[in-house]
Amino acid sequence: MSSLLIQNAWAVVTCDDRDSLLENANILIRDGVVAYMGPEPQEADEVLDASRCIVYPGLINTHHHLYQTFSRNLPQVQNLELFDWLTALYEIWKNLDGEAVYHSSIVGMGELLKTGCTTVFDHHYVFPGGSSGALLDAQFAAARDLGVRMYASRGSMDLSRKDGGLPPDSVVQTVDEILRDCRRAVEKYHDPSFNSMGMVALAPCSPFSVSAELLRQSALLARSLGVRLHTHLCETKDEENYVLEKYGKRPLAYMEDLGWVGPDVWYAHGIHFNDEELKLLVDTGTGVAHCPISNMKLSSGVCRIPEMLSLGVPVGLAVDGSASNDGSNLLEELRAAYLLHRLRSSERAPSGYDLLKIATRGSARVLGREDIGCLEPGRAGDLFLIRRDRLELVGADLDVRSMLGTVGFKGPVDYTVVNGRVVVREGRLTGIDEERAVREARSCAEAYLNR
Repeated sequence: MSSLLIQNAWAVVTCDDRDSLLENANILIRDGVVAYMGPEPQEADEVLDASRCIVYPGLINTHHHLYQTFSRNLPQVQNLELFDWLTALYEIWKNLDGEAVYHSSIVGMGELLKTGCTTVFDHHYVFPGGSSGALLDAQFAAARDLGVRMYASRGSMDLSRKDGGLPPDSVVQTVDEILRDCRRAVEKYHDPSFNSMGMVALAPCSPFSVSAELLRQSALLARSLGVRLHTHLCETKDEENYVLEKYGKRPLAYMEDLGWVGPDVWYAHGIHFNDEELKLLVDTGTGVAHCPISNMKLSSGVCRIPEMLSLGVPVGLAVDGSASNDGSNLLEELRAAYLLHRLRSSERAPSGYDLLKIATRGSARVLGREDIGCLEPGRAGDLFLIRRDRLELVGADLDVRSMLGTVGFKGPVDYTVVNGRVVVREGRLTGIDEERAVREARSCAEAYLNR
């Protein structure tokens, strides 16, 4: 039985149902689960002195494309909007292999861990030559090496350019091939137990790269296997026009007809929902992964987060793919979301603390997990610590609940703990040799981009 004690924390932001803020508190984590929180002394195998620290629940990323880490900041795509951007980048992504996926996952998830994120959902849908087994193997291997909580997806595409889609022929598969491999991925990697370190969702890419049959059959298969469903939806007006022209319906109505609404479904982006569609999301419990920086960079629009929150739509926070964001930093995403909605909605915008709860409690709800998202006994031991005795935080900690949104935090956190294990210590990853990882990733990225 292993145990970790976070000792005498200056402040603990719990994000629990009471919005509790603890002062001078101890947190005992035993076998990956919070066993005690309060002022009483505790004993443990390992002790972290948190007397100068603010403790937060681990952040939860609800949408990413880790493989894109090696194609971020390319000059030729910086000023493109989504459809043109995708068409250009597919010519690079079609060269993915297991090595590129492993090292890009190390880089992306490593940055997430260093900025307080403890659970990563990744939407991987590019499988050159049907190489899904090797690529998912690589992702889970990277997650194990880092110690991060991994929620992967078996994404898919079956419409190539010849079928009216955007991707090249080499990265699409038939519906039957996809469904067989989806079943295999779930059987191999999906662990639905409490405090699970590895789960899988089924995640066809988008309405403009998959067929109606794939969407319909994916929903049926997911529900028969007891896993969740995820895709992009209502990200751009181009997508809306595409679905209207091809199917004669708005995107959400099209997805509803195919079984894609319900508490086991969440969409990435969700920018262009109208009032009636927001009500449908509420009534069905369908969730949204909010990706503010990507939405700004690709000029996609501003998601209606204030309205979603007031209505009760499940909302989580996400960084999206590195190539449409150029980073994997959920703390940066949290602050950008705060500023974006202040600009757009003024007093109706979510507060800094509201955004923190979206990135924790909200994200956990979107992923269908009740074991993560806040700090209280019986929940997973996922958290991060920030030292308050630094120049840039003087005067910033007057409201520690809102601080990460209103003031923000730049650079790596001091400690990140996942499942009761210290995976970032004094701003450095503990599971890997960072210098070696940088060398190997740079070499891999160069070879991949030069193919």
